Amino acid sequence: MRDLARNPDDLSRSLLEWYDTHARHMPWRVGPAERAAGIRPDPYRIWLSEVMLQQTTVAAVKDYFERFTRRWPTVRDLAAAPDADVMGEWAGLGYYARARNLLKCARVVAETHNGVFPDSYGGLIALPGIGPYTAAAISAIAFDRPETVLDGNVERVMARLHDEHAPLPAVKPLLKAHAAHLTPLERPGDYAQAVMDLGATICTPKSPACGICPWRDPCRARVEGTAPDLPKKTPKKAKPTRHGFVYLARSEDGAWLLERRPDKGLLGGMLGWPGSDWCDQPQEVPPFEAPWQDTGAEVRHTFTHFHLILRVRTTRLPSDYPARSGQEILSRHAFRPSDLPTVMRKAFDLVRDQMR
Repeated sequence: MRDLARNPDDLSRSLLEWYDTHARHMPWRVGPAERAAGIRPDPYRIWLSEVMLQQTTVAAVKDYFERFTRRWPTVRDLAAAPDADVMGEWAGLGYYARARNLLKCARVVAETHNGVFPDSYGGLIALPGIGPYTAAAISAIAFDRPETVLDGNVERVMARLHDEHAPLPAVKPLLKAHAAHLTPLERPGDYAQAVMDLGATICTPKSPACGICPWRDPCRARVEGTAPDLPKKTPKKAKPTRHGFVYLARSEDGAWLLERRPDKGLLGGMLGWPGSDWCDQPQEVPPFEAPWQDTGAEVRHTFTHFHLILRVRTTRLPSDYPARSGQEILSRHAFRPSDLPTVMRKAFDLVRDQMR
């Protein structure tokens, strides 16, 4: 049998044939049959999905994507949205800098590009919040440009196809070169989605389904029996643990005291509970003088670079309390726990029953 890994046209063609039958259905995707019929993807929907999918799974993103596009069906609609509304809809997806950059990018496209996304890698990467992967993905999927798309799924497929044992992240340039070699000039958008689908559904991190893989025969790692061990990764350093305090105050009529976090930093621009710094030895800094109760409850949450433990304090909010700079008082009808970032919602869940 010919070594298709050394014949990129044959290899990409065989993958596209597989994709034509097995493509995943996603709310932002124009499937292969639709594309063959002349339907083209909406660059806005592709961009929005790619930003949402950074550090997040397809399953987690679908409902958010459908809510966003119902509420803001075009990039102009999103650009005109109040920051607080967008941040509220984003709550729970994590990595909140993405939501801030989402708004920045939408406004640049609306104001500088007349509501039309640039159709080239160079034009896309110049937009706020769009890095090399996202620019390549939008360029390929939305505009059918032959750009090399390299996400975690593609890295895994390339490492196994070529039996590369050098560890990530150092091996990324080599894996990208392999991926570029296979990217076809015809149907590059479908191909980019096909290789990502292959990694997500067959060439999975654990127990890859090699028996039904369209690249089974040319896969060198399958032949060598090393597929389950690839890609190799450089061991990560242990995450440190930080500590802090969080303060929940509710009035007799059900209003809550919240605090808008600074635009920069973790949870930037989000509403949450007043609290201390997150560090090794945090100091108590309640938002106002009151008999704060130590609930004994602890919020445990993990961010990208550290673990966090927050001790929860509660008290009654005076009905005549004047909100200070950065603070907001939300009535029982305006307050929606689902708008809180996950770590703040965890604190609410721990004490919601005792604060009714």
